[in-house]
Amino acid sequence: MPRVSQDHLDARRRQILDGSRSCFARFGYEGATVRRLEEATGLSRGAIFHHFKDKESLFLALAEDDATRMADVVAEQGLVQVMRDLLAEPAGGTSSAPGAEWLGTRLEVSRRLRTDEEFRARWAQRSEQLTAATRARLKWQRDAGNLRDDVDVDVLTAYLELVLEGLVSHLAMGLPAAHLPAVLDVVEESVRRHRGS
Repeated sequence: MPRVSQDHLDARRRQILDGSRSCFARFGYEGATVRRLEEATGLSRGAIFHHFKDKESLFLALAEDDATRMADVVAEQGLVQVMRDLLAEPAGGTSSAPGAEWLGTRLEVSRRLRTDEEFRARWAQRSEQLTAATRARLKWQRDAGNLRDDVDVDVLTAYLELVLEGLVSHLAMGLPAAHLPAVLDVVEESVRRHRGS
C-alpha cells in the first residue's frame, strides 16, 4: 500500500477545516451533521474522522485555527483590524473576507462557552492565544509611543476584548451595522496616545 505524503495529509486536513467552517457557520454546531460535513468538505466521514477524533475535536481545531489566524492579524495590525474584518462581510455572505468565516466560528464558540461546561474547560486551554497577541501588540505600540500610557496594557486588552465580544453579539442579533466602522474608529482613537493639546 503506497504511503501518503505529509503534504497530502496537510492539504486534506486544510480541506476539512475550510469546508467544515462554512458548515458550522451556516448550521451551527448541532446542525452541522456528519452528512452536512461530508457535503461541505466533499469527503466521506471516514476521511473526516481519520484526521479528527470526533465532531467536537473538529470544531475545536477549527476554532483554534481561526484564533491563530486572528492572532496573526492582531500581531500585524491590531485587534481593531480583526473587528473591521468581521464587518467586511456578514456570515453567510459570498465574500472571501476572513470576517465571514471568523464570525460564524466566533458565534458558535461564544454560544458553547455559555451553554457547555465541558467545552468551556477545553476552550480555556486554547483561548489565551488571542489575548497574548493583543497584549503583545499593545505593548509594542506603547513602546513606539503610539498608545496612551495612562491606562495599564492589561486593562486596554480587556477593553478591546469586550468590544470584540460586543461586536460579535451585535452582529449575531442581526442589528444594523452601517455605523459600526465609525464606532471602531472611536474605539481605535480611545487607545491612542494624544500628543500636544
